[in-house]
Amino acid sequence: MIRLPSSHAAITAPLVASAAAFPGIPIGRSLLDGRPFRLSPVLTDTAVLPSTNSLALGGLGSGKSTTAKVRIRREILHHQHQAVVIDSFGEDATGEWGALARSLGGQVIQAGEFTLNPCSVLLPPEVREQLIRSLIAAVEPAALTPQSTHALQHALNHPKSTSLNGLVDVLVRPDEGRWPAAKLEAWGEDAAIALSRYTEGSLRGLFDGQDATLPPTDLPILTYDFSRLDRNSPAIPSLMAAVSCWAEHVWLPQSTALHRHLVLEEAWQILLSPATSELIQRLLKNSRKAGLSLDVVMHTLSDLGDGKAQDLARLCEVAHVGRLNADEAEAAGALLGLPDWAITEIPSLAPGQAVWKIGPSYVDIIETVISDEEASLTDTSSRRRQAQQMLSEETEDEEAEEAEAEAEEDEEGAAEHSLSDYLLAPAAPDSHPADVDGWDWDMPPTVIDSRHYDVVQAARDGRYSEAAELAVIGEREDIRTHGINSDEAVSWLSTRARVAELGGSPDTAAQLRATVTRMGKDVEWWDKEPEVNGPAEPPMTSAAEPAPAPDDGLQPGRTRRRTWPYVAVIAALALTTAGVWMKAGDDAKAEQRQQAADHYKGRSGTRLTADDVDVAVIAQWTKNRDRVIVQLSSGFDPDAKYLRIDASGMTASGTRQGDRYPKDPELALPVSDPLADVTVQIEIGGKSWAEGGQGTVRKIRLSPADVAYDAETGEQLPRD
Repeated sequence: MIRLPSSHAAITAPLVASAAAFPGIPIGRSLLDGRPFRLSPVLTDTAVLPSTNSLALGGLGSGKSTTAKVRIRREILHHQHQAVVIDSFGEDATGEWGALARSLGGQVIQAGEFTLNPCSVLLPPEVREQLIRSLIAAVEPAALTPQSTHALQHALNHPKSTSLNGLVDVLVRPDEGRWPAAKLEAWGEDAAIALSRYTEGSLRGLFDGQDATLPPTDLPILTYDFSRLDRNSPAIPSLMAAVSCWAEHVWLPQSTALHRHLVLEEAWQILLSPATSELIQRLLKNSRKAGLSLDVVMHTLSDLGDGKAQDLARLCEVAHVGRLNADEAEAAGALLGLPDWAITEIPSLAPGQAVWKIGPSYVDIIETVISDEEASLTDTSSRRRQAQQMLSEETEDEEAEEAEAEAEEDEEGAAEHSLSDYLLAPAAPDSHPADVDGWDWDMPPTVIDSRHYDVVQAARDGRYSEAAELAVIGEREDIRTHGINSDEAVSWLSTRARVAELGGSPDTAAQLRATVTRMGKDVEWWDKEPEVNGPAEPPMTSAAEPAPAPDDGLQPGRTRRRTWPYVAVIAALALTTAGVWMKAGDDAKAEQRQQAADHYKGRSGTRLTADDVDVAVIAQWTKNRDRVIVQLSSGFDPDAKYLRIDASGMTASGTRQGDRYPKDPELALPVSDPLADVTVQIEIGGKSWAEGGQGTVRKIRLSPADVAYDAETGEQLPRD
């Protein structure tokens, strides 16, 4: 869970996060309230979301590209959308969208291995002119004057201008027209020099072919891979200009998909170019009418400078911002209108987590959830992971050697001491249980903090005012030393809850614990008593009152032999032997329960296929852990006809009505033990299901440690 300041986490954030729910593909879960998060902008009411364009920001490794890929993949699989991707970044000179495109039956067009003909007769005349102007602006913006524009229009009407080479020839040696040939030649000279970069210069081979064919328009996804080009090369905005014209005038009119996506990866290179920013702006403004979503992916807003490119970012109604440094977070928040609490969280977000803003007011912090298959298709850090794996293996070898050496030392030390040595050893004169190194909870390394224990102990002794005052002092110290969102500061909320509970204020205790849960603390390690690992001190008698000497008939000066320590040893050994077997079972259960607490996630989910329907079973435990919400979702699978959940005598179901997908059934189950698994029975009706018949039945066991099992076989199921 995201740890916000208590005033925000307990009040502001949950209200914002629960203000709306959106239809569409599953994306992940909210880190503010734990609910599943779905969104397909095109399915959202236009009153809530006027535009379907999106902007993804985030530093390297923040997960912005993974989220973008997962969204496109799920829209294609669930809703049959189409996508065209401009991909300019990847490893080993291969675009990072290639694997995903091939897995969906799409095509990757590699820059340098194909030629686009901007003079193709398959393009309308006005598109040819616009495209040529964009190519000139990409390399020589000053070459576009009213005179050169007229010379270009005149040359494009020549029969020889069916290729870029032919067009340059006509500009250099024009025929007579309304204006004399000499004037046309002078006016077109700058344009011809600019276009010669594509026919004779460094950009040769991209646009100077004679082939009149165009890319296909009926594929689920088409990727233009620019990753082999120099990232500062004018070829990228030039190619983008060509692709934009093709997308606007060929792909969109010919595509039969209900909705299309144009994805701009590393978009700052494209948006900064005057040749392409105007094209993108027109596409953004006309996207709703064209049935198009522009999905822009980039690192930071500062890459765009202060000009028109930043204005384009404001036209995106959906934005998700991954980890950025504090300055970039402030800039993004100011441009996108994010609240202060969200801006504060951006620098500390983990990979895959992002602040989402949807429409004018909805703000949430979402963690993208992906499957193993999606992880392999969207992986863009293989080199770094290999380096980390090598380092991890070396570290593991070193740790294994150290552990083996320590184990040998422990065995040697243990051989020098017997149980009787510990039982018969006299207590040190100044020893005290609090001085013994034996604690039963985890503490920060090299630090033993007894303040929480002292506070709780004062409350147990009935000194509630003193306990409350000590808690306030400790919390203030940790906030000043570690910060308001630190584990040390947050831990005092639970200690105060324990004090309130002991003082007879259960409502205050429940409220404090709910705040702790929302802030991500699940295990109350700080208020457990320290366990003493040492012998108890023997009872001491007062020196002023010596015990009377017994009259046992012995000679004066002789003392009775003290046999009770040996009897105590024998009794202790007997009790230990008898009790160890009884304690073993309790220890195993206690250890099992502690492991469950350590791995508690408060959710569980799995994906499975039944009757040709892909479904997800998701369980989410509530904040106070007295209920679990279980949902069965088909994710708009076109084959889904009937869905049902049964558990604890409760039932929920959904049936397809005409063209409307079955509603995802949901149950709210009461739980007495939040660490225990929950078993549900699901029923799915797919292609073979008929109304009144029975679907495919499965029993699923859901663990709050985010693991799911087949309840009948015990087999672990894949995560959602």
